[in-house]
Amino acid sequence: VLREALDKLKLSDASLNYEPETSVALGFGFRCGFLGLLHLEIVTERLEREFGLDLISTAPSVTYEVMTDDKKTFTVTNPSEFPSGTKIASVTEPMVKAAILAPKDYVGTIMELCQQRRGTLLGMEYLGEDRVEIRYSIPLGEIVFDFFDHLKSKTAGYASLDYEPSGSQEADLVKVDILLQGEAVDAFSAIVHRDKAYAYGVLMTERLKKLIPRQQFEVPIQAAIGARIIARESIRAMRKDVLAKCYGGDISRKRKLLEKQKEGKKRMKMVGRVEVPQEAFIAALSGDVEAKAK
Repeated sequence: VLREALDKLKLSDASLNYEPETSVALGFGFRCGFLGLLHLEIVTERLEREFGLDLISTAPSVTYEVMTDDKKTFTVTNPSEFPSGTKIASVTEPMVKAAILAPKDYVGTIMELCQQRRGTLLGMEYLGEDRVEIRYSIPLGEIVFDFFDHLKSKTAGYASLDYEPSGSQEADLVKVDILLQGEAVDAFSAIVHRDKAYAYGVLMTERLKKLIPRQQFEVPIQAAIGARIIARESIRAMRKDVLAKCYGGDISRKRKLLEKQKEGKKRMKMVGRVEVPQEAFIAALSGDVEAKAK
């Protein structure tokens, strides 16, 4: 059904690209290419409204080469494939040469954005009195997320971006898992630079705390690198006032009611499952990790 919907949608949107993919946690789906986060939201909304589909969107990713200490090499296309529980010798990520054309008034703003995205300045050339071309070497993983959206926002829409592949290089990358009730949610996992891992964990746990509805039991939201927890938030349980009908009376009866409620909450927490609304998946993609990293 999803393939038929994408085929029909592509007839009116030539910029949409997609190919089949399988995820261990999410099952069969499609890896799609979009022009930006706004394009992603529009396509998702059209698929849901016009074709009645219930979709889950995951964070954009690129292809990484991972080598372990025993010299085994893995090609990783999404975070669920990132090897865990093994000692990683190196991780190689694809790089691009980016050329940005913009008015000279925005040079400082553009350079700040590129440095936040781990860019390396290659050169700068003035093309006239008020136009400048800035060339950077930037990891592709930093480009595909929301770089162009931020570039347009910071330059009032005047900047243009052109980039081409330029090989690959080693980087200190780690996989950050987001856990709900102690279970990793594949859609929220991401491969990020170690320096940004804490910022990503804090940002995601805070955002999910606001987006996920309160349950009958307390829900811990954790960000972890392997077995190490780096950030945590908790969604407080909804509580029914079991003492509402107790007007006065023996304190032991009130204590017994509270203890019974406490036991029920504990039992619910052990067997309960957390429903994550679709808005949470979309909102998880549109965050500004750099703002937290400052």
